Amino acid sequence: MGVSTTINGKEIFDLLRDDLVALEGEFGQDTVSGVQAITEIGEYLRNGGGKRLRPALLFLSSRLFDYRGHGAVRLGAVVEIIHTATLVHDDIIDEAKTRRGRPAANTQWGNSKCVLAGDWLYMQAFKIAVQERNFRILDTLIELTQQMVEGELLQMEKLGQLITLDQHLDLIYRKTACLFSVCMRLGAILGGATPEQEEALGQYGRNLGMAFQIVDDVLDLTASEEVLGKPVASDLREGKVTMAVIHSLERCTAEERVKIETILRDRAFDGVTRAEIMDILRRYGSLDAASARAMEYAECSRESICYFPDSEIKRALLWAPEFVVGREK
Repeated sequence: MGVSTTINGKEIFDLLRDDLVALEGEFGQDTVSGVQAITEIGEYLRNGGGKRLRPALLFLSSRLFDYRGHGAVRLGAVVEIIHTATLVHDDIIDEAKTRRGRPAANTQWGNSKCVLAGDWLYMQAFKIAVQERNFRILDTLIELTQQMVEGELLQMEKLGQLITLDQHLDLIYRKTACLFSVCMRLGAILGGATPEQEEALGQYGRNLGMAFQIVDDVLDLTASEEVLGKPVASDLREGKVTMAVIHSLERCTAEERVKIETILRDRAFDGVTRAEIMDILRRYGSLDAASARAMEYAECSRESICYFPDSEIKRALLWAPEFVVGREK
């Protein structure tokens, strides 16, 4: 592509330092409510150690067009609040006990309060977004939240079932990649991008988000619990079929297929061990195949922005896919 991608994570942090500091202040202020439980849950979630990757993408996107207004910080808080709300609801649906190495919020405050806190966070995000007085931003966020909720419902319908690769890709687009895409599009809207530029950045975010989720799914199977901050192989135990498992199911013997189906049905590693499943996945190169697919998406994300002029911001965006596929948690 003729562009140096030597910029690294520390340099990106330095580039966005002021925005990220302002984001924490905005996020903290925006999650305060007159109801104590909401404020406590919001504070607990805010301190949960998230990477702030999504608002960082929004900042980078807006900076491509030299946008310097407060709207980027405001909308950065919006996307982080929406992301946080989805995590609260996901943990309740999945009956999760841990999140990022800490007890999940629902284990501390109970499902009922956390459902309502998640709802409040969604509404708060839209209340903040309205301050931009931009219908395109609101339309984009409404479409996003609908896609994410539909994705969660579709996943619930498919729990314990053997889904196709196309169905899986649709699910991870709705649940993860759509938000990455919207972060890039929101930055482009703030920066006054052309429709073609906004589309290119949206594609960048979509492909980056697809790579991110595929890597996440592989790490769920291969990383240690200490690194993940949650139990290993949670997806299989919850009845979720991910890319590596689909790859093996398309190649394995009838006996091996029954082992995978048993875990999905029982939602537990009782009759079949995790080690047996890992043996199957390794036998057919399924983990490597999923990782290779993530790298393909990462490369597609880079290609989406190759025609933008060279700049610090572009180099940061070209580095982000490398971070996504190379991370360990």
